Amino acid sequence: MPAIATTPIIETLRQRARPLLGEASDYDPLLDLIGDAHFVLLGEATHGTHEFYRARAEITKRLVKEKGFNGMAVEADWPDAYKVNRFVQHMGRDSEATQALAGFKRFPTWMWRNADILDLVGWLREHNDRSPKNAPKFGFYGLDLYSLFGSIEAVLKYLEKVDPGAAARARHRYSCFDHFGEDTQAYGYASGFGMTKSCEREAAMELEELRLRAAEYGRRDGQIAADEFFFAEQNARLVCDAEEYYRTMFQGQVESWNLRDQHMADTFEALIAHLQKQVPHPKLVVWAHNSHLGDARATAMGARGELNLGQLLREKHGDDTVLVGFTTHGGTVTAASDWEAAAHRKRLRTALKGSYEELFHDVGWSRFILTLRGDWELAGLLATPERLERAIGVVYRPLTERLSHYFSASLAGQFDAVLHFDHTRAVEPLEVTAEWKKGEEPETFPFGL
Repeated sequence: MPAIATTPIIETLRQRARPLLGEASDYDPLLDLIGDAHFVLLGEATHGTHEFYRARAEITKRLVKEKGFNGMAVEADWPDAYKVNRFVQHMGRDSEATQALAGFKRFPTWMWRNADILDLVGWLREHNDRSPKNAPKFGFYGLDLYSLFGSIEAVLKYLEKVDPGAAARARHRYSCFDHFGEDTQAYGYASGFGMTKSCEREAAMELEELRLRAAEYGRRDGQIAADEFFFAEQNARLVCDAEEYYRTMFQGQVESWNLRDQHMADTFEALIAHLQKQVPHPKLVVWAHNSHLGDARATAMGARGELNLGQLLREKHGDDTVLVGFTTHGGTVTAASDWEAAAHRKRLRTALKGSYEELFHDVGWSRFILTLRGDWELAGLLATPERLERAIGVVYRPLTERLSHYFSASLAGQFDAVLHFDHTRAVEPLEVTAEWKKGEEPETFPFGL
């Protein structure tokens, strides 16, 4: 145990926490908490921590094998994730998991092109291959909206196959975006400040025409045709939402954040409705950052008007939704220093004083799970809204640690359970560069003290 004074909250945490020992039964308390719930949301405190990916993969496998889950929806672009979906369902041309992950070309590639995801995608393919021939296959889907131009390309490719005339009309409408190449931020800036007309009307018209032809396109070849139309329709809807997102991103952080998470929630609900045609009550696991999955109403985010996916699903589905957070105290993380910069293996500064991560570090265990739902005493101790919580995205700037990577939250209001990994290491990208492999110099460099 660390050499600190024992406090009542530390004693309670030690009594309630379940150590994670690397055994098959580690996640039994979480599986018991989930019970018959249909939607399990698995978070992460960073976008580049190996332990988070590995634990979520193990939990997901158990949800598939023991709870009959039907798919996973992740914080990734719809067309890139759907390429993986084709692979795991044995529909596409890719023969290896590495090929299926090749669609993730947009920064940050390491989020989905990493060793842990590679192993999981291979496992999902094997699971589907072992399933009965006519049984519904486990799917892999993206929830995010950054792929404006990728989704335009996907809509056009689909229409060229099923309706060349409609493809020509779609190409004409989407040509509105051609002035900006594939620079979404340039489009957002110019349209948002009235320097050019927006493409809102053209994007909406294309989605409307596609939906008007749903019955015609969707009945051509049974379930395969229905799946392909759903893929195209979601891409067309994504173009509409991404156009609005980029147009508003320079106007205010709250509005653009809310548009993004509302899109994720809408995509999730559309996915449920689609899967219900094959499975009466589909079960889905979601992977995204804690900031998207922890109920925003219990955080400083909510206080400034931001909503998120976890809040929206909890409001609609209640206890049928289980929200799980992940925390770390120190170690290394894969992240960039700036947007679209190279990936580095960075040192994590140890958690700030007054944070949940510091509190969990003082418990003295390397890794453990806390189940909060139904434990009113423990929830009350972790409901202090002023306590800090770590949040590292794809960019990590240690010099502005407090401002850039912490917000205040009531952890018990955010999550139904929390997994803490005290010392973690960086997730390994599939393309390991010499720069990433070297990592950062020790803090004492150049003195070596």
